[in-house]
Amino acid sequence: MTETPNTPASTDSQTAETPPQGPTVESLQAEVEKWKSLSRTNEKRWNDASSELERIRQESMTDAEKAIEAAKAEARNAALAEVGTRLVDAELRAQAAAAGVELPSADFLNMSRFLGSDGSVDTAAVTAFVSSLPKPAAGPAFRQDIGLGRQGEPAAGQLTRDDLSRMTPREINEARKAGKLDALLRGEI
Repeated sequence: MTETPNTPASTDSQTAETPPQGPTVESLQAEVEKWKSLSRTNEKRWNDASSELERIRQESMTDAEKAIEAAKAEARNAALAEVGTRLVDAELRAQAAAAGVELPSADFLNMSRFLGSDGSVDTAAVTAFVSSLPKPAAGPAFRQDIGLGRQGEPAAGQLTRDDLSRMTPREINEARKAGKLDALLRGEI
């Protein structure tokens, strides 16, 4: 069995041919625009057909069917009005928590302002409102150094038992006179 090296048969044909060029950015953008316009056209046609179908359906209804449809619509609107403000409140709280802002009291907000015409939550209005709220301050709201006792580390400038073990009796007396052993003598350390 003879082994043949794995070499291409013709190297001249490979160098003479250039790889096929891919589509250009301009042609891809033109293709995107074409599909967008087709999509808009189809969406407009669908909306027109849906509204015409609804109009024909309404015209062909009997008075009893019209009354039933009106009652259904009224019941749906009443139910959405009842729970709509709760949905708005939940959406406001969720978006405020995500944005890290504090909401004003619900008593001061007109929740119906955030409801759409169909009774659902208008998330665009909620987002706009939440983004208009001020961000909380980075620091504390009130002064923190109001003199209510020791501030900072409890043993600042105080010596520990480990420090005492390496000191001479004379150095210990000097530290006691300087007040560096006060925390140790009170049992705080």
